[in-house]
Amino acid sequence: MDYQGLLERIAADVSPLVGSGTPAEYIPALAKVDPRRFGMAVADLDGNVFGVGDWRVPFSAQSVTKVFALALALAEGGDSLWERVGREPSGNPFNSLVQLEYENGIPRNPFINAGALVVTDRLQTLTGDASSELLDFLRQESGNPDLGFDPDVAASEQEHGDRNAAVAHFMASYGNIDNPVPALLEHYFWQCSIEMTCADMALAGRFLARHGLRADGSRLLTRSEAKQINAVMLTCGTYDAAGEFAYRVGLPGKSGVGGGIIAVVPGRCTLAVWSPGLDTQGNSVAGVAALDRFTTLTGLSIF
Repeated sequence: MDYQGLLERIAADVSPLVGSGTPAEYIPALAKVDPRRFGMAVADLDGNVFGVGDWRVPFSAQSVTKVFALALALAEGGDSLWERVGREPSGNPFNSLVQLEYENGIPRNPFINAGALVVTDRLQTLTGDASSELLDFLRQESGNPDLGFDPDVAASEQEHGDRNAAVAHFMASYGNIDNPVPALLEHYFWQCSIEMTCADMALAGRFLARHGLRADGSRLLTRSEAKQINAVMLTCGTYDAAGEFAYRVGLPGKSGVGGGIIAVVPGRCTLAVWSPGLDTQGNSVAGVAALDRFTTLTGLSIF
């Protein structure tokens, strides 16, 4: 397939939408990002990567990192994780506390903030340094040893992290957090601050298209575990718009409020797209449109 030509056509098709939406304003470091940015990359199973626009420009990965943290927690600790976090769409905003009280401190899924905090807590218990372990993994899978944290974004998250702190303490009151909450929050904020390019993200996510195989050919996840992560991405990966994303795109995907989205075509390739302007659900306007165009033009989806 001519991925390069395809990406150039998609970029042209969605160009009227670039700049639409609003960057994440509740994190000041993200609010300053130019909303006219747009990049997209595709990585095939062999590690060949193709891109268009700002695909080599680093951006804040934010909640996209939750996919990789989940993969590491499952790889290190197995299915016992699912005793502490569910696999169902929440139907509420990603930072909601409402369901936690109804459901005894068990988050609906690992991609809302409450669920991601449980995953990071589990990874911290398993590794002793969740954020560094995640960064090392992303460096290895992307082939980019220069990947790093953005201290300004981490500080901004910390300064405006009262809701995440409330969620973590609330779950701790139900016994669903093992580590001290301040330490957990620090690792979570550093995790969200990791900067990646579209190329980095597409390459790092190839294990989900390769049924659990890492870039070096070793096995990170069983085929079943890779399937499970892809399934949860499809049903829960784009906040409270997962149904619309499945309808339009038809691929497992995970978005972040930095404007990035990763999507997986199992057995074929991994995609990453970035455009900072977000819709009211927190998903990139131009990014979703670009992925919609990809599946429409290629016929590649899981349906």
